Amino acid sequence: MAKKEEKRKQIKQKLLHKYRLVVLNEDTFEERLSFKLNRLNVFVLGTLFTTLLIAGTILLIAFTPLKEYIPGYSSTELRIKATDLAFKVDSLEYKLAANEAYFGEIQKVLKGEINTEEIDRDSLFSEFKLNNDTAEVALQPNRQDSLLREKVALEDKYNLFQAASSRLDFVLFPPLQGTVSQGYNPQEEHFAIDLTAPAQTPVKSVADGTVIFSEWTAETGYVIIVEHPYGLLSVYKHNSSLSKQQGDLVKAGEVIAIIGNTGELTTGPHLHFELWSEGHAVNPSDYIDFE
Repeated sequence: MAKKEEKRKQIKQKLLHKYRLVVLNEDTFEERLSFKLNRLNVFVLGTLFTTLLIAGTILLIAFTPLKEYIPGYSSTELRIKATDLAFKVDSLEYKLAANEAYFGEIQKVLKGEINTEEIDRDSLFSEFKLNNDTAEVALQPNRQDSLLREKVALEDKYNLFQAASSRLDFVLFPPLQGTVSQGYNPQEEHFAIDLTAPAQTPVKSVADGTVIFSEWTAETGYVIIVEHPYGLLSVYKHNSSLSKQQGDLVKAGEVIAIIGNTGELTTGPHLHFELWSEGHAVNPSDYIDFE
């Protein structure tokens, strides 16, 4: 133990032993600069300088055009040129194929298989273009297909939930267990169901989906909007806090907020719950049992 302590003291003394760095005028030996240093200071300064040098080099390469000179990186200008060259190559391939077809007809004339009057360069190229240019292919649906699409869209416009539930058993869950204080009334522009519940009651997602909005608004406080399959949106307003952010994936019944009384348009602690289908407000009571 004594030897170890002695070695530690020696190492410590070496690290902390002070040296003086002096800068002299070579002709007059006049002292210009003088620094007191020790091994520890030199090591720390060297490490710090190396770290800053590496970080500066990385930033210089990552955020300046210098990275274009590093193998593996490609500049925007090179990508644009590559795209233009790809279009030119495609055009040249078309012209080459057309010329080969024309030269093939000329060879037939030289062999005596056809007459020169049967060769028309313009008509040959136009036929070749019609056979190879997909831009001129008619892709418009016929009348019967259009009528069928309109009929199906009209039938499903206000029947989205029944069609979804019949195919995939699509079920909506209540956002919370509470009392309906105000129902859905489009005549008064109240496109929602207001639910009251005790403070700190969690608000849950009615179905699987993705959070597309999770922010504070002046009129309706903390608002969160979840996008579900089949063009369905559920909106939860006047929350006291939000537990999910925009872009989060949520499951049916997962807590996304806490009931609250935030915003200028609130009249007390409650949840303002809206349900939208393909841009149309629907009555949540028709699809969710709040009792």
